[in-house]
Amino acid sequence: MNQPQSSHCQSPIRAFFAELWQGTRRTLLGLGLLAAGTCAWAAFPEKPIRIVIGFPAGGPLDQHARLITERLQTVLGQPIVIDYKSGAGGTVGAQDVMKAAPDGYTLMLANTGVMVINPGLYTRLPYATLKDFTPIARTAMQPLALLVNPKLPVSTLKEFVDYTRARPGQVNYGSAGNGGISHLVPEMFKTSTGLFMVHIPYRGSAPAFTDLMAGQVQFMAESIPQAAAYHKQGKVRALAVTSRERNPALPEIPTVIESGIKGFEVVGFYGFLAPAGLPKDVTAKLSDAFRQVMTNPEIRNRMVAQGADPAFMGSEEFTKFLEAEMPRWAQAVKASGARMD
Repeated sequence: MNQPQSSHCQSPIRAFFAELWQGTRRTLLGLGLLAAGTCAWAAFPEKPIRIVIGFPAGGPLDQHARLITERLQTVLGQPIVIDYKSGAGGTVGAQDVMKAAPDGYTLMLANTGVMVINPGLYTRLPYATLKDFTPIARTAMQPLALLVNPKLPVSTLKEFVDYTRARPGQVNYGSAGNGGISHLVPEMFKTSTGLFMVHIPYRGSAPAFTDLMAGQVQFMAESIPQAAAYHKQGKVRALAVTSRERNPALPEIPTVIESGIKGFEVVGFYGFLAPAGLPKDVTAKLSDAFRQVMTNPEIRNRMVAQGADPAFMGSEEFTKFLEAEMPRWAQAVKASGARMD
């Protein structure tokens, strides 16, 4: 009589404990998967990292990349391979990175042109900076120097303006390619002075510098690290810098504003990005690695000596910075009248 009653009373108890066990099992399984995923990302990086530059070797981005990656390899414990994918103002390299797996093993070192000028310049740009990439770190702010061939009979920016104004259409300026900052800054300079110069685009800074030194083009605007080196060697002549204050790498060279062109201040920047969809753990690890590099006194001193301003921003801050820069440069492009199809 009592046995059936006992069995009947225990069944809901058994069900309760069975359900409790199943819930506990699911929780433990979930925690195990989470731990496994965390361990997987914690192991990053486990192989060499490729950094794509959308311009040829020998240019200012290449110089910056070599300075940064020298220390970055030590911080991450893996080799860094620099891959040059030049063409279309950095667009070819950007597309290569955009299509890569978002695993942290492919990064892009980009300049102002690739990140914020191209979107305002090209009517059919194949990428959207904030949609197709994960910003990792801003590493430098980069003023430019206005340069001439040393055989040109001018020693100041005012003399160059007078020389060019007397020869409309006879002075050529070179750039690292259509759409880059070295293209846009001379256009802004032309607008500010009313000069007529002819644009000769190249596939990167190195060939443009070669023709500037040879006299095939007479004028160029280029980032200070490379410009300062050639100026000190006497291969080009720096007339002015585009920042508000003089640059430590060229302390004797006045600013454009000092030279009489009011309000002319243009400063570019460099930064590293990854494909969109990069896991937050990997983003944070890479961003912190760049922070460690950029707080190294030797790296900072060498960067300043080259003419760049060490200006680290982590992923979130860099993203907000880009959001603010996009409309500012779009307006600059519009004001200059430059446009690419």
